[in-house]
Amino acid sequence: MMKIQSSQAVGLFFIGMSCLAIPAAQAQQSSTVRRIYISPKGSDQNAGTSVKPFATADAALRAAEKYKKGKVGSGIEIIFNGGTYYLDKPIQLLANHSGNKKQPLRIKAADGKQVILSGGKTLDLKWEQGDKGIWKAKVPAGLSFQCLYANDAHLIRARYPNYDASILPFQGYAADALSPARIATWKNPTGGIVHALHEGRWGGFHYRITGKEGVSKVTLEGGEQNNRPSKMHETYRFVENIFEELDTAQEWYLDEAKATLYYMPANGKDPNQLKFVAPQLENLITISGSASGPVHDIEISGLRFTHTAPTFMKTAEPLLRSDWTIYRQGAVKIEGAENCTLRANDFVELGGNAVFVSNYNRGVKISSNRIEQIGAGAINFVGDPEAVRSPAFHYEQFVPLDQMDTVKGPKSKNYPMDCEASDNLIHSIGLIEKQVAGVQISMAESLLILHNTIYNVPRAGINVGDGTWGGHEIAYNDVFNTVLETSDHGAFNSWGRDRFWHPDRKEMDQMTAAHPNLILLDAVRTTKIHDNRFRCDHGWDIDLDDGSSNYEIYNNLCLGGGLKLREGFYRKVYNNVMLNNGFHPHVWFKDSHDIFRDNLLMHSHQDIQVKYWGDEVDHNIYTRKEDLLKDQTKGVEKYGRVVPLNFVDPVQGDFRLKNWKDQGFKNFDMLHFGVTSKRLKSLAASPEIPRLIQKDTKEQDLKWAWKGGQFKSVETLGEQSAAGLPSIAGVLMLQLEEKSALYKSGLRANDVILDYQGEKIDQLTDLQQAIKKHIHADQPTVVVFRNQQQAELILQL
Repeated sequence: MMKIQSSQAVGLFFIGMSCLAIPAAQAQQSSTVRRIYISPKGSDQNAGTSVKPFATADAALRAAEKYKKGKVGSGIEIIFNGGTYYLDKPIQLLANHSGNKKQPLRIKAADGKQVILSGGKTLDLKWEQGDKGIWKAKVPAGLSFQCLYANDAHLIRARYPNYDASILPFQGYAADALSPARIATWKNPTGGIVHALHEGRWGGFHYRITGKEGVSKVTLEGGEQNNRPSKMHETYRFVENIFEELDTAQEWYLDEAKATLYYMPANGKDPNQLKFVAPQLENLITISGSASGPVHDIEISGLRFTHTAPTFMKTAEPLLRSDWTIYRQGAVKIEGAENCTLRANDFVELGGNAVFVSNYNRGVKISSNRIEQIGAGAINFVGDPEAVRSPAFHYEQFVPLDQMDTVKGPKSKNYPMDCEASDNLIHSIGLIEKQVAGVQISMAESLLILHNTIYNVPRAGINVGDGTWGGHEIAYNDVFNTVLETSDHGAFNSWGRDRFWHPDRKEMDQMTAAHPNLILLDAVRTTKIHDNRFRCDHGWDIDLDDGSSNYEIYNNLCLGGGLKLREGFYRKVYNNVMLNNGFHPHVWFKDSHDIFRDNLLMHSHQDIQVKYWGDEVDHNIYTRKEDLLKDQTKGVEKYGRVVPLNFVDPVQGDFRLKNWKDQGFKNFDMLHFGVTSKRLKSLAASPEIPRLIQKDTKEQDLKWAWKGGQFKSVETLGEQSAAGLPSIAGVLMLQLEEKSALYKSGLRANDVILDYQGEKIDQLTDLQQAIKKHIHADQPTVVVFRNQQQAELILQL
């Protein structure tokens, strides 16, 4: 490099690793961006220029750091040339790699090139044909993997029942997956995996087989993936990674002890002609800083992240009292960052989470990304439980009032705040784990969740796990085809099991009445949900569950499941359109201060265990007079109105009212939900627009009176959800006279009877027959479900 005298009136213009002396005036007009190049064919001994690129990101980052120390120029770009990069370790971005506000460090793909960052290892295999169409090949000793790809096609690990893409859940399930007869056919199932839904279908469980007991029983470890423990579902389960189940094309099995891979190719193809990749890394890029030393001003764009290893057996950290456990990892993990951006990347064929934003983060933006075909969740914002005052971690736990920290808000800043997920296309996620979401929020504040399109998900599209600390804006999203493999949930779901919330409703009623100041200690700021399109055909479009408080919900188009509010406070719901459905208030507090007004409904209110109707339930618009009259008998909707169905263009999804000039309800835009970038709009699907149905709302429930009580079968998802039952089964006690023998024996209204004198009770006729069968029993034993747990009572008849 030529020597430049300090007295010369010159500037520096950098191209790759070279610099040229040029006049200062010309330098001011020239780019001061240093570009450092990486190529799959490069070498870390090179200079990092476009002609002589580096081979690894580590070398590029070292060059960038050295360049920054020279204090020459003001911007750095690390550019990946086109190709696939098989990483042997994650790329680590630390505080010393940070850019600045005017010139962030940019890590990106070369213009017009496809850059793939893979967590997989290519396998050099020599296949030999064996019996029954199964081929085998040696792999390096000690190599382990849970996923396998051949020519970029995802292969199926040997399983029972066999994979069928048309079946949900799990693309195939069988009640006999762990039957003694099937286990007896397995010579050595150690290392096999059992996948199952939760008994109540509230997510899933995963277990590793550790061995056999005798001929027909296996031992298991695991099952930590759900924060509401239960036994595994009796029907929705399957097993994989067992040699004897390798019986169909595209299945494989790895015998780690013998370092041998077995594979059954399709159509008699020779696997020696295929390229095999085995995912090894869980994480491809980590941005790692802290509140005191954050990584800042870094932008990552145009990359494709793929082939990360599944992490389902590590999903074990409970999230306060939500139903979730998590594993703080993703293809990209961000912790301790400020003003960092992930933009216009692809996250495809991943074993775990796509993006995990953990603990302290400010101004992190996840935008314009495509996320699909992944094993766990898409975008996760999760703070530190140590930032929560008086945290509790399991549903049944509660910090006693005399031990509770009653200071409002967080006790540290170690959580995501003022971050954003916008214009992301998210679909086909939760392929392995079922307690996941397109966007998951827990222990965070003031997030923007805007213009995302989310569909084909096993549970919620957007989930808020707790009330800490609110202030989110969730708007302009298009969320549909949700809750496809689980139950009792919504396209949008939230919980609010904050400091005030107690698992025993009687205790909670007394406490919140005596100490109303507790209610908003955690949900400090109002969360706004507006101008979204939601559709859930297996639950609710909007589901605010268990204590969700301090929400403002307006201008949402609900296409199927309606809106549910359960036992929370300070919810204001107005100006929403609910097609083929309506309002589902469940078990409200006496002084909830809830408001539900000026919404368009096609159903009477589906209230369950509601004695008190909040501050206002009125001025709503009905499409049937019968529905309005029914609700007016409940003491609400004094000023409710009936209007004809006269929409602008219902076929195209425009459900604005024609020629509408009335006060109260106001038309809003219904045609611009979801992603906005041209690339993603061309790829995104849209929900099926429902055909309008006028439902018959006449009472059809069969009710039965016996010994001072009134009973009915549990028949709806709403009744199941209100009671917290694992399934739609049992007999609900609607009313009970306090002077009756049943009341004196301990039964209460809203109990669900599951067993009578050893007879299983699924519906009302079961109870009637059991009572008749045991008519001479003066002290029959009953099992009831109350406060989301079973209790046994002896009736004194």
